[in-house]
Amino acid sequence: MVDDVGFGLLLDRQQCLALLRTASLGRVIFTHRAMPAVRPVRFAVVDDAVVFAAQAGSPLYAGARDAVVAFEADDFADDLGAGWFVSLLGRATESTDVAEIACLCPCRGGTGHRFLRIPAETITGHRIACHAE
Repeated sequence: MVDDVGFGLLLDRQQCLALLRTASLGRVIFTHRAMPAVRPVRFAVVDDAVVFAAQAGSPLYAGARDAVVAFEADDFADDLGAGWFVSLLGRATESTDVAEIACLCPCRGGTGHRFLRIPAETITGHRIACHAE
């Protein structure tokens, strides 16, 4: 089904989660000093949540932990003629779950890192394909 704002094919929840599992870089949108902030993060999808590492004491960790945040990932062809994007909203909480943390390779964490989990409370996605007539 094409959505009503021209973004292409609207994806269901399971399609959105499946596409997120194919990406490794996304963006966390949070509040820092009362302003919107965006940080790229490497992440993993565990069940229906996004898990990522943040340096303890960083603006990302301070602004996202225990707050409602947005997350976005996408993948587009070089000519931007085809691709997809997925956005989700959820309350980020600190994760100490060994299984969740294990989904992130050691290079994604390190000394001083904490792990945050964003459950997909609301998730939307679109697939875009432009075809020459």
